[in-house]
Parts: sequence; C-alpha cells; structure tokens
Amino acid sequence: MTPDRQDVGAFLARLNRLDAAALVRLRRVAPDRTALWGRLPWAVLVSRTVAGAGPDDATVAAADLLKAVDLPGDLVLPARRDAEWRWPLPPAAGRVVEQLPAAEVRRIAAAAAGTLRAAATEGVGGRPVAERAVRDALLDHVAIVVTTDGAHIEVPQRLVQGVARMGFLGRSDMTPAGTVNVQLAGRWIGLAAPYGIAWLLPVSQFAVRPATTRTNG
Repeated sequence: MTPDRQDVGAFLARLNRLDAAALVRLRRVAPDRTALWGRLPWAVLVSRTVAGAGPDDATVAAADLLKAVDLPGDLVLPARRDAEWRWPLPPAAGRVVEQLPAAEVRRIAAAAAGTLRAAATEGVGGRPVAERAVRDALLDHVAIVVTTDGAHIEVPQRLVQGVARMGFLGRSDMTPAGTVNVQLAGRWIGLAAPYGIAWLLPVSQFAVRPATTRTNG
C-alpha cells in the first residue's frame, strides 16, 4: 500500500479529531490514485483523493490507519472492517452548477462558528439555550442557494462545515484565490474545495411510503 503518507495523515488526523471512532474507506480510483472516504458526525461524507495506489476497496478504523501512517517502513493496512461501512457513496459522475470563492465559503463557516460561540455564552434572545440545539439548527441552516435550470439547490451549513472542519479550504494565507464548486451527482449535493469534497444526500430525498394492501377478488 503506497498512498502519499502526508496527505493521508492530514485527512485522517482531521477525521479522527472530529470522531475518534470514525471509519475510513479507501478505494483505488486509478492505478496511481486512491480516494479516502469518511463520515462526519453530522451526516456528511467527506473525501480526498491522494497520490499512490491503495487497496481496491477496503474500510478500516481511521485511528488505526493514522497510527500505521506514523510507523516507518511500508504502510500496512490495519484490520479490515468492511462490514461496518453502511453508507452509500455518491455517483462518480457529477456536474458543477456554481463556483464560489473559497474566501466566501470560509467566511460563512466562520460566521456560523461565531454564532454558536455567542449562543453558548450569551444565549439566544437573552435566554439560555442548549448548545446542541443551536448547533443542530445552524447545521440545518441553508447557507448557499444556487439556481440552475429553474431549480433551487440549497447548500446547508452541514456541507460548509464539512469542507471547513476537514481543512479542505486550505490556509487563508496560502489559498486566498481558490474556488469551491457546488456539484450535483444524482440526488447528492457536494462542495468541492481545493483539498477535498463534502457530500450530502438530503433527508428529503428519502421517501417513506405506506405499504399497499391488496384484497382478493
């Protein structure tokens, strides 16, 4: 297994910081390219493609792989936990519907973080409120709206926080002119930043229908 250790380590360190029990799925997407996948605690999938050939498709504990990355010698894949990965992946083919300055996405993410800190210390409307309630409300807030082909594509704060908290926007002093693409792939909405992408399958895409009952005759 020979993916780029620095890029793999950066992805795993962020993922493990957000969820110590996180899984990482590795999928070879080209002879010399490997896609890393993880799921954040707020139901967003994140992915980064790194140089080097990894396994065809394998899931391991992010913490275990992070430890392996730090060991000298060949990178050895930890014990596989394929059966524990239970989330679908977006289709490989997608289309870009809007381009945004990375600096603007970074500003939106920072503003939400500031609102959360203020609510935790000062309350909302002068009243104390649970931090988790505020956090969930912020994550569901529609941060960006894109209109394409007469349809409104709503990008929630969940995706913005995904690219921000995973470091996909890069450092503001190093990538001030970068762009972030809003993408659609089937029913999935994605934010593709300079160093990775975050995907969300909106809850509204799941339809619950009552079972129909047929009578004889």
